[in-house]
Amino acid sequence: MAKLDVRNLGDYIREQRNAANVSLRQLAKLAGVSNPYLSQIERGLRKPSAEILQQIAKALRISAEALYVQAGILDERYGDSDVQAAVMGDAALTERQKQVLLEIYDSFRRENEESGSAASPKTDDTTAGTTATGTTASA
Repeated sequence: MAKLDVRNLGDYIREQRNAANVSLRQLAKLAGVSNPYLSQIERGLRKPSAEILQQIAKALRISAEALYVQAGILDERYGDSDVQAAVMGDAALTERQKQVLLEIYDSFRRENEESGSAASPKTDDTTAGTTATGTTASA
């Protein structure tokens, strides 16, 4: 489990709040916490519980898992994929866009794991009969 860095967690929550165009006061009300307490979390002065993080995530409409990872409560899970590194390293995306892309990616992976179709991708008519170089294979 990663060490909790409350300063980075607070910065992350502030970035998500700003991306959602929500004021500190609005987020505090939506999350059911006091305005001063949320301010202290954002400034890295307080360590919120998992329950408070879940309430903040719900109010921001982001996954609680994303906040748990930022807080060091959970380790990031992406297996042997470079997708996460590529998304997180893309300076052209906002933090919120990165999070949404990774959540979509995770949902596709879970869906494929549940159906057992990860190893056998389906081909459609536009790619059938095409080789790796893009030339048409002769039969």
